[in-house]
Amino acid sequence: MDNNRYWGGFDYLLAKLPDLLLALLVLLVGWIIAKAIEKAVLKGLRKTSLDDKVFPDKANRKYSSEKIISKIIYYLLLVFVFILFFNILDLDIIAAPLVGMFSSIVAAVPSTLKAALILLFAWLIATGLSLLIKKSGRTLKVHEKMSKWNFTDNKDQPANVIDNVAKIVFYLTLLVFLPAVLGALNLNGIAGPFTGMLESILAFLPKLLAAALILFVGWFAAKIVRDIVTNFLQEIGSEKLTAKLGVSRLFEGTSLASVIGTVVFVLILIPTVIAALERLDIEGISGPAIAMLNDVLTMLPNIAVAIFFVLIGVWLGKWIRKFVSSLLERIGLNSYFSGMGLNKSAAAGNGLSFSQVIGYMAEVIIVLLFVVQALNILGLDFLVTLATGVIAYLPHVIAALVILGVGLWLGSLVKKLLSTVLQGPHYKFLANVAQAAIVAISIFMALDQLGLAASIVNAAFILTLGALALAFGLSFGLGGKDFAAKYLQKLDRKIEETTINKDADTRAVMKEAMPEMKPGNAPDTVDKPINPTSPDPSMNPANDPLDPRNNRMDENNGPLK
Repeated sequence: MDNNRYWGGFDYLLAKLPDLLLALLVLLVGWIIAKAIEKAVLKGLRKTSLDDKVFPDKANRKYSSEKIISKIIYYLLLVFVFILFFNILDLDIIAAPLVGMFSSIVAAVPSTLKAALILLFAWLIATGLSLLIKKSGRTLKVHEKMSKWNFTDNKDQPANVIDNVAKIVFYLTLLVFLPAVLGALNLNGIAGPFTGMLESILAFLPKLLAAALILFVGWFAAKIVRDIVTNFLQEIGSEKLTAKLGVSRLFEGTSLASVIGTVVFVLILIPTVIAALERLDIEGISGPAIAMLNDVLTMLPNIAVAIFFVLIGVWLGKWIRKFVSSLLERIGLNSYFSGMGLNKSAAAGNGLSFSQVIGYMAEVIIVLLFVVQALNILGLDFLVTLATGVIAYLPHVIAALVILGVGLWLGSLVKKLLSTVLQGPHYKFLANVAQAAIVAISIFMALDQLGLAASIVNAAFILTLGALALAFGLSFGLGGKDFAAKYLQKLDRKIEETTINKDADTRAVMKEAMPEMKPGNAPDTVDKPINPTSPDPSMNPANDPLDPRNNRMDENNGPLK
């Protein structure tokens, strides 16, 4: 029983042996054919240089597009060969999934071929347009004209610009055909939104091209006008005019002709940009931009007038500086200050003289006045208020500087006088103290003129004077008490001597004014010689009529004895 089954299975294998050999032969031949087709496809794609054109930078890629396409075809053919292999062996359970997968692939082949043909057609058109642009640019020598018209700074840049334009056209052409490719592949979920986006882009492209054309033409015209204006002003001698007006320092690194040419360039370019933005019809962007540019155009006349005022102010300030300096020098101001020992550096030719300093101050004031007027024309109220405050504060600054200068000069003069009159080291110290006191007073007066914390300055001045007085009093009281005692004793003696002399004079006057006595009552002193050693009776207090004790009166008998 078992032997029969064994031999039956063996007979079955022998019966299937031709099918197995045929299947293996089909598999081998199919593999060879698939490999040959893979190599042929790879070689054909490499000849077209498709990978180099679609992917120019392939340094970081492991597999090229030609190899990927050839491998896909190879594996598809192998799937077909395996389906034949399993069908010959009657292995439907394995062949059925492969047949279903291959059927799906085969069903997609027409749409894939359609998409591939559309893509190939798009690539051919894009390549043709790109080559046409490059060849037209070289034929018309666009790069040379761009270099001649100074559109580019680098000589090789015009050729790069043409190549970039050709690439842009190439990819835009592929982008136009991309919705058709997606539709051929039945990818409607992707093709629908992409088609809408592409339609919006294509609808916007004419506006963009028109705006670019307007901008290019306006820029080109502005550039030509700028060159014409610049060359014209240079030919008529604008640089000599700036040198004559004394404003050549304002144009260091450039020239008046270049500045005016640039202004003209901007004036032409602003309306051009406005027209280009209006052509784009993008309200969110063009609306604010156009409003801003219109404001700039409205302000341009005021800006021109303000610049004119500033230039006039600079020129007038320079003229007034020269006039004031010359006038003060002629009236002898520099000689007067040099005679006082001031401004020695200017006398030696190493610095500015006083007349030149005053001239520069006058120039600054004139320029500030014209700048304030220019800011007022521009409507910059905050800056006008700020500049007006600065100008209003200038007299205080000038007064403070004058006070400080006079104080320094007076302090130096007092020091020299005291040093000349007083000799000795102690007196030199007094001269330095006098100079420091005068300078300190002038500093406080200057700070008061500047209005810098007036209450604090006044308090500090009073405290300083009080401290100096207290220090002087303490030093005199402690260090000079012996001298003070001697001086006070001497003063007391002088007062006493003055009092005694006044009393003697008073007695003599009273003596002469008294009436003559009667003959019987007159003292017998006429014929008696005067003893020089005997005291004078008039000096006796009892005989002094001015003594109140001798003037007491009795009620009945007259004066008491």
